[in-house]
Amino acid sequence: MNADMHTRVSSPARYRCGRAWLRPALLACLLACVAISYADWGFDLIIRNAEKRYGKIDNAKVRIEEWDRLINSSLNIEENQQLQAVNGFFNRQLRFVDDSINWRQTDYWATPIEALVKGAGDCEDYAIAKYFTLRRLGIPSEKLRITYVKALKYNQAHMVLTYYSSPSAVPLVLDNLIGEIRPAPQRKDLLPVYAFNAEGLYMPGATGGKRASDSKKLSRWQDLLKKMREEGFAIGEG
Repeated sequence: MNADMHTRVSSPARYRCGRAWLRPALLACLLACVAISYADWGFDLIIRNAEKRYGKIDNAKVRIEEWDRLINSSLNIEENQQLQAVNGFFNRQLRFVDDSINWRQTDYWATPIEALVKGAGDCEDYAIAKYFTLRRLGIPSEKLRITYVKALKYNQAHMVLTYYSSPSAVPLVLDNLIGEIRPAPQRKDLLPVYAFNAEGLYMPGATGGKRASDSKKLSRWQDLLKKMREEGFAIGEG
């Protein structure tokens, strides 16, 4: 999927990312009020768990080990450098493949491990992997939003990660369509629909938009966290 923006937010029917339909109402059931702990991730255990699940993962193991090295080498650099490093890493490591081909499902939210094992993902997989990596590097969730947009050039829904250096700052867009991180006003090809993070759901607007929901209900996001815990990640909720 790919996503960030769209016009008819007052009557959000469905938006398409690749072949997958995105329902804005679903976001009321996703991330809000989830507190995630980002302790050290034990990649030896994570790789062993991946090998138990997938068998021989030679190429994928290299990608996972490179992810570990990326994190370790990026812990003590400036946030803008972290953004560049993480955005470039996943744009290089993953090929874009639609969920219907990659997972035989219309809409599947892959963990970073699942995406790295495949070496492929669609737009939400890029955004999710970048989000978790930047959270692991210490960037707080309020600075990050997984954002649905309409990609005007392709006339379909898309997902990106947006970064706010401050609550009123112009967001930067981390995207798999364009490798360069650009301020949102320079991305005339993207039309915002809505965004979400651990604090809730946001609709488009000035200074980051208005928070539209603080729902405590969880669905796909809860499933994603559950899968990551099973993979060996120190991720909790509270």
